[in-house]
This record gives sequence, structure tokens and C-alpha cells, in this order.
Amino acid sequence: MIAFLAEQTSTSADSTQQVVGYPTLFFLVALGSLVPVVPTGALVSGAAVVAFHRDDAPVALALVFGTAALAAFIGDMALYWLGHRGVHSKNGSRWLKRLQDRAEPGRLEAAQHKLEEHGVTVLVLSRLVPAGRIPVMLACLLSEVPPRRFARGDIPACLAWAAAYQLIGVLGGSLFPEPWEGVVVAVVLTLAVTAAPQAWKWLVTVTRPTTR
Repeated sequence: MIAFLAEQTSTSADSTQQVVGYPTLFFLVALGSLVPVVPTGALVSGAAVVAFHRDDAPVALALVFGTAALAAFIGDMALYWLGHRGVHSKNGSRWLKRLQDRAEPGRLEAAQHKLEEHGVTVLVLSRLVPAGRIPVMLACLLSEVPPRRFARGDIPACLAWAAAYQLIGVLGGSLFPEPWEGVVVAVVLTLAVTAAPQAWKWLVTVTRPTTR
């Protein structure tokens, strides 16, 4: 991720860097949708900062948005398909187990209730809420939502997600004259937003009075 952003922040970005940069963004976002090894939101925000400072900013921002949204959708659908196979298998699958391990029981139960009330439209909110995507996806799997129906809800979810994190990048880019400064701010802000729910949960746990 750092190497990608460093390459993109170069002031001499040309067509060769574009050929490398957008496929790299696509690959990392799709990979991050499958396995939590890449902070995809921070990556999109950082790429948006660089795009904002380009001479062809509107085109570059549109390419970042389209690349991120498409990669997120493909990654989601690949993960859902793998989990769907596990639901219909006698022995399950390691992908389904990974989803179950990453979804807290309380969040999963809440996601199931929201799915019953609002259908797959709940996917839009789940993509925007930190740590909300996996519980809702697992709720869809356990409710045996067909992949096509899941896709109909996931398309607007990925578009909203890409737009939200690109907006963070544009805001960061507009505050500083140098692209690298905006990248740093956008990445830090994105990581802070992502980590906020876990930090709050830890704080509540620490400060909760113990019963004797």
C-alpha cells in the first residue's frame, strides 16, 4: 500500500504510472474485500488525493471511483460465492468459517433483524459502517439470499462506499498544496474512522465496573 501511494504521489505521474496504478488499486481493493490484509478505505482515499491534484482531476477521480467500486463489488461477490458454497456443503468451508469467526454474535443478530426488516438494501449501510460488512454478508448467507439478489443490493453499497472514501480523499487533498500531505491526512482520518468502533468497545470494556 505504501509503495503504491508513494508511486502515485510522484509529481511526474504519466501514462505509464496510470497503467500500473489503476490495476494495482483494483487488485488491492478486491483483495482487501476478500481478506482483511489491506485497509481498502485508506487506499481509496489516498488515491483520490493524488487524483485531485492531477491536471485532469475530474477524469482521474472518475477512474479512481469506478476502479474502487468495481473492485469492491467483485471482491464481495467472490467472497459471497465462496461462503454460499460453504452453506450448501455438508462440511462447510474455510471461507464460511472465517466469516463466522469475524462476525460477533451481537452484530450478527442485529444484522439478521435488519435484513428481515429492510432486505438487501441494508448492504448499503453495512458498507459505510466500520466492521458492518461481514455480519450483514453472513446474515445474507445464513438466510440463503441468492447471489443475484445479494448482487442487486451490493452494487449501490459499493458505489456508496467508493464515493464516501473518495470524498475523504478530496477533502484531504483540498486542504494541502502537496499531494503527500493530503495523502497522510486522508489515510490517518480513514484509519481513525475504521478503528473508532473497536476503540470505543475497548474503552467501554475497560471502564465498565466489575461485579463481585
